[in-house]
Amino acid sequence: MNAPDTTLASLYSSVRDIPDFPKPGIVFKDITPLLADPALFRSALDVMVAQWKAERIAKIVGIESRGFLLAAPLADRLGAGLVIVRKPGKLPYKTVSEEYALEYGTDTLHLHADALSHGERTLVVDDVLATGGTASAVGRLAGRMGANVVGFAFLIELGFLKGAQKLNGAAMHAVLRY
Repeated sequence: MNAPDTTLASLYSSVRDIPDFPKPGIVFKDITPLLADPALFRSALDVMVAQWKAERIAKIVGIESRGFLLAAPLADRLGAGLVIVRKPGKLPYKTVSEEYALEYGTDTLHLHADALSHGERTLVVDDVLATGGTASAVGRLAGRMGANVVGFAFLIELGFLKGAQKLNGAAMHAVLRY
């Protein structure tokens, strides 16, 4: 489902550009005005839910930290469990991890070792798809745990960074595309 043009225009206009954040040359897409407006937040979630409701999702995997803001209400609306992916040292139980490349170095993401089951239909959720490194790592991690990664859901896709190419052809949907 796509949002009506007026809703889509309102969603786009609620995303604020912050130049040179977090470093010079980057234009950060600030979603906090969208989140602060209950009607717009609800509309964005409605679009995301409509895209995935027929997929019988069992678990939503939310990526730290802004992905949690979307993953939790999506899990509730889709009748799915919520699983969170965190940086090292943030989860209290035994974890499995996936290291991935950054522009300068590497990072690691962790998931509780019992969070996903073999064959479980899983949707990976984050706020923004940029270069695709983080989402791709989460997809690999969920796959290693035996989950069936049905797709990836984002509020925003920065298409010029070609992050979707790192998702290995998996289904992907973003509400807003830049």
